[in-house]
Amino acid sequence: MNAFQSILKQALSDNAITLDDGTQEKLVHYLELMQAWNRVFNLTNITHPREMVLLHIIDSLLVAPFLQGDQLLDVGTGAGLPGIPLALIHPQQHWLLLDKNNKKTRFLTQVVAELHLANVNVVQARTEEFHPAKCFDTIISRAFSSLQMFVSSTQHLLCTNGKWLAMKGKYPDEEIRDISSAFVVESSKKLVIKGMDVERHLISLIRNKE
Repeated sequence: MNAFQSILKQALSDNAITLDDGTQEKLVHYLELMQAWNRVFNLTNITHPREMVLLHIIDSLLVAPFLQGDQLLDVGTGAGLPGIPLALIHPQQHWLLLDKNNKKTRFLTQVVAELHLANVNVVQARTEEFHPAKCFDTIISRAFSSLQMFVSSTQHLLCTNGKWLAMKGKYPDEEIRDISSAFVVESSKKLVIKGMDVERHLISLIRNKE
């Protein structure tokens, strides 16, 4: 058992997440690919195996209960977070990973091929210039500027009754105050990563229907 395997198994147990062995193996393979490509492509500043497991994998998986629908978009996906881990545990959902950075989308294309992720597409484009045939039920992002920028730049991609999920560290009071009246914060959840003392919040937003 390599370092990633043992750390992941313990982290899943600590955070009460149950995954079959095959899914765990694919998550480990994903982390190994990230580690290898990171030496050249600078995909992430988080490089310690334990931190990679907790801050990349567990952090992503904790938002799974809040996803809505079958068509999901990860905007500014970077190294594929949270999209790749969530697509692995929800093979029935279709995920599109969007990023403007060519090096990152090249990495993700390799990940999708090696992990045989039939439910994931990777697109290199700026958000404002991306106009797919279908809308998305959930649009999620982990590192996409302010909340206002997130919702305003992706509103053309969201289905009528869809929602945005923004993964944040500390509670974004100022960002929430700056959101225009066209959007509403539906809920905010404090998420706890067992095994690491970090502040995490998930902000859910919808269109203002009034």
